[in-house]
Amino acid sequence: MQMRFDGCFGFPGGLVDAGESLEEGLNRELHEEIGLDVDKFKLMKKDHLVSSHMAKKKLYLHFYAKEITMQEFRTLERNVHSAAEYSIEVLGSVRVPLYTMDNNQRGLPLFLRNKFAGNARQQLLYGLEKLGILSEEDITKAVENSDVYDTVNQK
Repeated sequence: MQMRFDGCFGFPGGLVDAGESLEEGLNRELHEEIGLDVDKFKLMKKDHLVSSHMAKKKLYLHFYAKEITMQEFRTLERNVHSAAEYSIEVLGSVRVPLYTMDNNQRGLPLFLRNKFAGNARQQLLYGLEKLGILSEEDITKAVENSDVYDTVNQK
């Protein structure tokens, strides 16, 4: 995920230009924003997970995910700093903590307390479950513990 200039976490992406397919626009945006090597990591229709409509903003949001190796992920992380539009709209990339610590509040539950752009929080949680990265039970506990965090820590 990325920390955006407005203090919200979100995913890279953007608007599709006239004449582009969703995937062409997405790959162009990913190349511009994170330096994605689209010859090697091109996202395609089969990588689409979910779409949603934000009526107030008159936007359709499309969420894609692609499985890559840890070595490929580390290469992507390093290359993001040389992307053409790096630091124009985002402050940097962030790894999502995919664990919950022994107090059941730190890790993913605390991360979920942050501000997210649009429905990025819901996209993250949906993707983690749909891709089998975390179980529905683990996600439910993380969400519940993120809601409890303020109550416990304000005493």
